[in-house]
Amino acid sequence: SSTDQSGQRRWFPINANRSIERSFIMAKDRLITPSYCFILAANFLLYFGFWLLIPVLPFYLSEFFQAGNSTIGIVLSCYTVAALCIRPFSGYLLDTFARKPLYLFAYFIFMLMFAGYLIAGSLTLFIIFRIIHGVSFGMVTVGGNTVVIDIMPSSRRGEGLGYYGLTNNIAMSIGPMFGLFLHDGGVSFATIFCYALGSCMLGFLSASLVKTPYKPPVKREPISLDRFILLKGMPAGLSLLLLSIPYGMTTNYVAMYAREIGIHTQTGFFFTFMAIGMAISRIFSGKLVDRGKITQVIAAGLYLVVVSFFLLASCVYLIQWNDTVCTILFFGIALLMGIGFGIMFPAFNTLFVNLAPNNQRGTATSTYLTSWDVGIGIGMLTGGYIAEICSFDKAYLFGACLTVVSAVYFKLKVTPHYHKNKLR
Repeated sequence: SSTDQSGQRRWFPINANRSIERSFIMAKDRLITPSYCFILAANFLLYFGFWLLIPVLPFYLSEFFQAGNSTIGIVLSCYTVAALCIRPFSGYLLDTFARKPLYLFAYFIFMLMFAGYLIAGSLTLFIIFRIIHGVSFGMVTVGGNTVVIDIMPSSRRGEGLGYYGLTNNIAMSIGPMFGLFLHDGGVSFATIFCYALGSCMLGFLSASLVKTPYKPPVKREPISLDRFILLKGMPAGLSLLLLSIPYGMTTNYVAMYAREIGIHTQTGFFFTFMAIGMAISRIFSGKLVDRGKITQVIAAGLYLVVVSFFLLASCVYLIQWNDTVCTILFFGIALLMGIGFGIMFPAFNTLFVNLAPNNQRGTATSTYLTSWDVGIGIGMLTGGYIAEICSFDKAYLFGACLTVVSAVYFKLKVTPHYHKNKLR
C-alpha cells in the first residue's frame, strides 16, 4: 500500500505467483538434500573399504601367498578386468530398469566379498572372490554415479559431481593411510578385512535411505552397440584411458616403489597428500565446469599430471643426492598429482554426460568408468611386469610418457570433437 497526494491510502495487488515461482525455482536448484547427503555417505564408506585394502593387498599376496611382482599384478588386475566386463552391461541395465534396486544389490555383493577374503585359504579361491568383487564394484560405481545425477539439479551438476567425487578423495586420504598403519603396526590381515567389511555395512545402510525420483518404464530398444558404449565418448575415453594407466601403477605400487628406492617414511601419507590436493581442486573445479569451461579445466589438469609423473619417476635419482629433499618432493608430487586428477575427474564425468541424451546417462557414466578401469587394469599389469624385469622407476617413466600422449591427443582430437557433438 501507499498514500497518494490526497492523503488516502491506496492498495496495490502483489504478484503472488511470481514469489511462489521464485521459491519453486530456488527449491528446484537446491543441491544439499537428505538423499544427497545419504549417497555421499554411502559413496565415502564404500570407497573407504576399497582404499583401505589397495596398498595392503600387494603385501598380503607377497607375505601370505608368497607371490612375485608379476603374479601380484595379474591377481590385482583380475578385479579391474571383472569391473570392466560388467560396466557396459550395467549402464544398459540402469537405463532400462529401476536404478536404486540394482544399486543396492551391487552394493550388497560388494560388501559381502570382504567376508569372502576372510575364508580364502588358497590363491585360486582369492582370485575367484576378487573377480566377483570386481563385478560388483563395476556395477555399484556406475549405479552410484547415475543415481546421484538423478537426484541433483542439472544446473549444479558439475558442482554436485565434484562434491560426490570429493567423498572418494576423502576416503582415499584416510583409507590407505589407515590400512598401512594397521599393517605396519602388526595387525593381522583378517582384522584389516573386517574393518573394510564394517565400513561397507554402514555404507549399505546409508544407500538404502536414498530416495530417488520416479523413473517411468521405458521401451527397450533393440540391442545395439550404442546401448552399451557411448560411441561419441570414445575419443575422450581413449584420452582418459591413457591417464589411468600410470594412476593404476601409483595407487597399487607406490608404497613398494618407495621401499625399493629407499624412502624410509610412512608412505600412507602419500595418499593423504594426494587426497588433499584433490579436495583443494574440488572447491573451484566443479563451479568452473558448470560455467562451461570443461575442456579448459581438463587441459589444466593434464599439464599438472604430466609434470607430477615425470617427477615421480626421477625420485630414484634424487634420493641418491639428498634423501630429505627427495622425501619432501615425494609428498609434494602427491599433492600436485591430486590437484591435477581432482580437477579432471568431475570435468571428464560431465563431458561424457553432455555427449549423451538423458535416457543414456547410465551408458555415459558406464563408458566414462569403463575407460578409467581399462587403464587401471593395464597399469596394474604393466606396472608389475616392468618392475619384474626392470624396476618401478622405469614403470613410472613409461606412465609419464603416456600422460604426454594423452595431453596431445586431448588437445588435437578430443576438444574439437566435444564442442562439435555436445548436446548441452
